[in-house]
Amino acid sequence: MSNEPLASCRPRATNPQRAPTAGNQAFHVQSAAMNVATANGRSAYERRAWSDAYEALSQASAKAQLEADDVERLAFAAGLSGHEQAAIEAFERLHQLRLDAGEQLPAVRAAFWCAMRLFSLGETARAGGWIARAQRLVDDCEPDAVERGYLRLPLVFRLTAAGDFAAAQATAREAAEAGVRHRDKDLLALGRCFEGRALVRQGRLAEGLLLLDEAMLTVTSTELSPMVTGVIYCGVIAACQQSYALDRAREWTAALASWCDTQPQLVSFAGACLVHRSEILQLSGAWPEAAEAARQAAERLSGTRDAEAGNAFYQEGELHRLRGEHAQAEQAYGLANERGRDPQPGLALLRLAQGRLELAAAATRRVLSATTSPLQRTRVLPAHVEVMLAATDLDEARRAADELCSIAESFGQESLSALAAQAQAAVLLAEGDARGAIEHLRSAQQVWQRIGALYQGARVRLLMARAFQALGDLDGAALERDAAKKIFTELGAAPDLAGLEAPAEPARHQPVAAKATHGLSARELEVLLLVAAGDTNKVIAGKLFLSEKTVDRHVSNIFTKLNVPTRAAATAWAYRNGLVG
Repeated sequence: MSNEPLASCRPRATNPQRAPTAGNQAFHVQSAAMNVATANGRSAYERRAWSDAYEALSQASAKAQLEADDVERLAFAAGLSGHEQAAIEAFERLHQLRLDAGEQLPAVRAAFWCAMRLFSLGETARAGGWIARAQRLVDDCEPDAVERGYLRLPLVFRLTAAGDFAAAQATAREAAEAGVRHRDKDLLALGRCFEGRALVRQGRLAEGLLLLDEAMLTVTSTELSPMVTGVIYCGVIAACQQSYALDRAREWTAALASWCDTQPQLVSFAGACLVHRSEILQLSGAWPEAAEAARQAAERLSGTRDAEAGNAFYQEGELHRLRGEHAQAEQAYGLANERGRDPQPGLALLRLAQGRLELAAAATRRVLSATTSPLQRTRVLPAHVEVMLAATDLDEARRAADELCSIAESFGQESLSALAAQAQAAVLLAEGDARGAIEHLRSAQQVWQRIGALYQGARVRLLMARAFQALGDLDGAALERDAAKKIFTELGAAPDLAGLEAPAEPARHQPVAAKATHGLSARELEVLLLVAAGDTNKVIAGKLFLSEKTVDRHVSNIFTKLNVPTRAAATAWAYRNGLVG
């Protein structure tokens, strides 16, 4: 087509050259502007300045049709800079351009990435449609095309959502094997990552974490595409957090932060990076920095459809709760729930701190009744133990602690074992077995000290103080209490400080009263009074809403601590020490 559609209607210039027309000039100006914008977009893309690349290529696209390779750059730049809808539209356009050019396999790639963006936004129906279209195209191509491997990955998502983790693992392995055959580093790394996560979800932590390490080695030692790099970073760190591989989570979070720092205009993975960073900072006791990272993550993600926004708000809620900021915590948990993140067990622990024990107990019981995965149950069991102990339901607390110990033993992760030991010790103390609790507490303390988990370590010290006090070691109890108080003060853990003040003074200033109980727990004193009143164990169980077996254990502990052989002797001791008149 002529660049001068109106030339025949205009007089020709008298010189040999044709006079430029207004339309011709406008076309050349527009063409030059498009070329400049396209060149700027390509340059920004190479520099990983994603927002600049998106803006420049969008401007070029508004002036004229971009080449397919530039549309591909636009699609990825849009996704990486947080323009999700624009990314999807660009991938759709790229798919059609590839088809029009007879490039079926590149068209399959475009459909795959379009589906992946839709999956990330929760639009599973549209994503499934794109995968079906891509599958029909690839079926007409060579039987071992690498694109077939890529199309195994969305199936991993569907199988994972259905809870069929074994099938998800096998499918991810097929994708990784295709990556090996075709020497496609992106596909290999994605396959290894998804297979590792499927193994972790099955509870096969050792195998899964090794595959995740392998995927991360590929990320840090070779050049993968930016989108794949971000997917793997976030997937691996999330799996490490879920499986209590805290050392790995800390290491990979630092690597992710460095990667994000080299791309200031990165949006897609920067929010998730901030959430993971906040979790690691909280664990290490840097609560102000953790709160700031969580705030930035929530702010960055609040205007997006990224599911990670729910985790950002939940993390904000956790830090508010730990610092006693109940109104802010409740608001953050509500926002987390709106973004699809279950606010439990944090909300239940908030209710416990507010003294709303029935709500807390109902929440943890509800979550556990609906959760079958052992790994997911470990997220709630420690809180359930704490809530049940506050409700003086020792039987249920004991069952939860025993289950947590059993899961921890099968998984072999030391931080999970420390949580289990801590829960076990809390139940033993409530049951009156201070000596048995100390061994578990020392085990937990070693782990928390090694990984630098200040808050958990201080909580263990509080339990240790209770155990020492029950055994009459008031100096030891005071030392542990003082150490815990110092940490809580540094952290700003207001609720723990408030709870610490009440029991601290009697331990120091009323040693005679403490010794007079001979280390009996509050529950054991309650049982002793009923024994002295002449009640049988069965009657006591009914009055205290305990099982008869639990009451038997309390009575046995009372006899041991008081060094008495019979109920009559225990009753006489209670009278001699002024517990009954």
